[in-house]
Amino acid sequence: MKTTLSEIFETFEFLDDWEDRYKYLIDLGKELPELTEGERTDANKVRGCVSQVWLITTIDRGPDGVPVLTFRGDSDALIVQGLVAIVTALFSGKTAQDILNTDVEGFFQTLELQEHLTPQRSNGLKSMVGRIRSDAQTALAAA
Repeated sequence: MKTTLSEIFETFEFLDDWEDRYKYLIDLGKELPELTEGERTDANKVRGCVSQVWLITTIDRGPDGVPVLTFRGDSDALIVQGLVAIVTALFSGKTAQDILNTDVEGFFQTLELQEHLTPQRSNGLKSMVGRIRSDAQTALAAA
């Protein structure tokens, strides 16, 4: 069962202690469907992350021919795995243009996530978002 973006928001609002929020992040990461060894390739690896992070992008065409992207991912670090879960919930199922228009900084400010992540995790998060936006731009260019 996949956690929705609204459930993530509600839970973050409910949990006021950051220790509990970190535990929740870890739980979110554990819910991710596992990637196969064949999917844990160099081509799927996200550059710029200290931990190992893999993202799989699937591009489908909506009824109007607009590219719609879906993401699956994994990491070898528990908290980063939770960040992957949040990022995939934020972007999966959106059109390429909607992905590019998403106010990612505002979203993470609402969760108060940035100020509670180490600089390495923040950079990794930016790298994940950068990779997703790059995939969206590629999908738009091919449309």
